Amino acid sequence: MRTTLDIRLIDPDAFEPGLVVDVRDEKRALLFDLGEIERVAPRVLLRVSHAFVSHTHMDHFAGFDHLLALGLGRMKRLVLWGGPGFVDQVEHKLRAYTWNVVHRYEVPMTIEVHALGEDGARTQAAFASVHRFARSDAATVSGDGAVVAVLHDEPLFRVGACIVDHEMPVLAFAIDEKAQVRVAVDRIAAMGLATGAWLRTLKHAVLAGAPDETPIDLAWRDRTGEHAEQRSVGELRALVLDTIPGRRIGYVTDLRFTPDNVERLAPLLDGVDVLHIESVFLDRDRDQALRKNHLTARQAGEIARRVRAKKVVPFHFSPRYRDRDEATLRDEVAAWHTPCPTACSHS
Repeated sequence: MRTTLDIRLIDPDAFEPGLVVDVRDEKRALLFDLGEIERVAPRVLLRVSHAFVSHTHMDHFAGFDHLLALGLGRMKRLVLWGGPGFVDQVEHKLRAYTWNVVHRYEVPMTIEVHALGEDGARTQAAFASVHRFARSDAATVSGDGAVVAVLHDEPLFRVGACIVDHEMPVLAFAIDEKAQVRVAVDRIAAMGLATGAWLRTLKHAVLAGAPDETPIDLAWRDRTGEHAEQRSVGELRALVLDTIPGRRIGYVTDLRFTPDNVERLAPLLDGVDVLHIESVFLDRDRDQALRKNHLTARQAGEIARRVRAKKVVPFHFSPRYRDRDEATLRDEVAAWHTPCPTACSHS
C-alpha cells in the first residue's frame, strides 16, 4: 500500500544515526538527526523543510554545516527542532562563520530554530540571511508539564517528542502519519478532469471535514492546453473512495536503559507501527553500554515489546561489530521484541 511518508535510514548498514522522510507528492523531505547526511543525495537535501535533532553530539549534528552550505542561495526556509539550549547552539554555529556577502544572495534563506525545554517550554528564534544570520527572538512559550510534546502538526502528519536521559537531555520522536484519502482516477477522467495539484487540496479538505460548499480551484494541463475551473467539495466528493489509516513511526536513539526512560517512551510510542531504535551493543557487552549510556540490542527489544511495536528497525550499531556481528545484533533485538506469555519474566 502506498503511504504518505517514505522512510529510510540515512545509513543503510545501520551504523550511523539518522532518518530520511520523503513526503510523497509534496516535493519535500524531513530529516531526523543531522549526522553523516553527506550520504543523502543533494536533490533530497534541498527538499528538506524540517530537521529534528535528537541532541548535539557530533554524530547527530555535525551535518548541519553540510546542509547549510548546500542550501545557501537555494533554500528559502529551514525549520530546526532540538532540545534544551538548541537555539543557542545553532546561533554559535552560525556565528562561527563570516557573512559579509550572504545578504546579497538572490534567494534569501531563513532558519527558524525551536528548542524544547525539559519543563516543556519552547524557545524560538529566526536567523535570516538578509540580516547576515543575526538572531531574532520570538516569545518563549511556557511548558504545560506534559511528557509528550507536539512539535509540528499539519494535515499530512504530526511530529511528537519526549525527553529521555543520556546523561544529557535527548529527544525521542514519533511521526504520526495521518489518515490518507484514496481517490478513483477513472472517475476523474469521467468528470472531464485530469489529475493535478488540486487533488491534494481536495484530500486535505476531506480529511479536515470541510463543508460541501467549500470551493476547490482546479488547474491542470493536458494535450489540449491549460485548464482552470472551480468546483465544490460536494461536487468532487464522488471521487473519494475511502480513507486509509496512517502509521506511527518511532525514532529513538542515545539513551540509558532506565525505568524512567522506558516510562517516558511508552505514551509517545504506544502501538507504534515501525520503531527505529538504537541497538548499540550486544547484551554480552552490557557493561560497555552502561558506561556509554547506550542500549544493548536486548534492551532495545525489551523497549519495543513494552511499547507494543509492530515492527522494529535496529540501528546505530557500535563499529566494533562491523563485518562480524550485525546479524547477531538484529537477532537479539528480534528475540526480545517477540511477545512472551504473561507469566514469563526477564532480569
